[in-house]
Amino acid sequence: MSELEFALNTFYLLMSGALVMWMAAGFTMLEAGLVRRKNASTIVTKNFGLFSIACVMYLVCGFYIMYPGDSAISSLIPGFGSTLGLGMGSQDMSYGSYSEASDFFFQVVFVATAMSIVSGAVAERMKLMPFFFFAIVLTGFIYPVQGYWKWGGGFLDALGYADFAGSGVVHLCGAAAALAAVLILGPRTGKYAEDGSSLAIPGSNIPIAGLGALILWLGWFGFNGGSQLAVNTASDAIAVGQVFLNTNASAAGGVLGAMAAARLVTGKVDVTMAINGAIAGLVSITAAPDTPTGGLATLIGAIGGVIVFFSVTYLDKKFKIDDPVGAISAHGVVGIWGIVAVCLSTDVALSSQVIGALTIFVWTFIVSGLVLYALDKAVGIRASEADEIAGLDQAEIGVESYADAE
Repeated sequence: MSELEFALNTFYLLMSGALVMWMAAGFTMLEAGLVRRKNASTIVTKNFGLFSIACVMYLVCGFYIMYPGDSAISSLIPGFGSTLGLGMGSQDMSYGSYSEASDFFFQVVFVATAMSIVSGAVAERMKLMPFFFFAIVLTGFIYPVQGYWKWGGGFLDALGYADFAGSGVVHLCGAAAALAAVLILGPRTGKYAEDGSSLAIPGSNIPIAGLGALILWLGWFGFNGGSQLAVNTASDAIAVGQVFLNTNASAAGGVLGAMAAARLVTGKVDVTMAINGAIAGLVSITAAPDTPTGGLATLIGAIGGVIVFFSVTYLDKKFKIDDPVGAISAHGVVGIWGIVAVCLSTDVALSSQVIGALTIFVWTFIVSGLVLYALDKAVGIRASEADEIAGLDQAEIGVESYADAE
């Protein structure tokens, strides 16, 4: 490989990683818009904190756990060590087709994405410090271990499980952790009436939520496109073009599918469902954005949009799972669909995809649940009812998001 090709691939990974980092702004705006104004500053604080924690923990140990190389103990158990201070950033071309530092940067922003999914689901009732402690465990240990099983050369990779950019490794992982947290936390005060019916708790700023979704849509081109990992050959460039086309097509299909489902069932075109439809379409195609045709990608996204509408509604009304932003449905339930949808455009065995999805979910859900349960017993993870009613901005942050609002 020439120095020019090496430099081109390195630059492409860095720019793709920057786009994915921009998704942190998308998650922040999406969540802040879909919660009440009395909790918006807390959402902003959580997203700044979790991103920073992810960056540090992945440097301390996460990257090494996920990519142990010859230090792996087995295909099930990765090596355990640290990348902190071990020459990270070397420009030695023997590393591969791009610099090691660019690879780290591209991977670390994916870790933060998984934790951002948890942030939205636990909004308006989880205390800040326990949330940050859990972020340390998820980004430094839980996520890297299951990431190793696929992307680090572990047993799921050997099994043939396919997950190009992370419908399972990133999105299902984050959603499984979010589900564990929500089940331990319970619903927000006032979410369900005495007869068990679900009561609407409108968000504070739908335009901001919409902006957040559009930022996520843009950032996803780095998420999926960057996962090609190279653009130095014609075949790589062609593949990246197809990934961009399919990513956009699936997101559009997701919006249309969710809006159509909402209109047919409720008689209204719910804007929050349109927003979640975009996210669902993007999650749907993430496991295989390189192989479908544009038409098939649109269909995959549209099915994801329909799924997210019924999942959000069903989890809320039937199971009393209070998820203020629909993260468990958009990233988890639809993430499973995306994993299975790989079989529509490849010869990957359905059994491999099912085993992959089950493995990621069970590992993340159980370990997250144990950590959160221990945290709850030790310090309590839920805000008091008085703090919840007053708003976590007042209780934990001391800064109102809309100080001049009437």
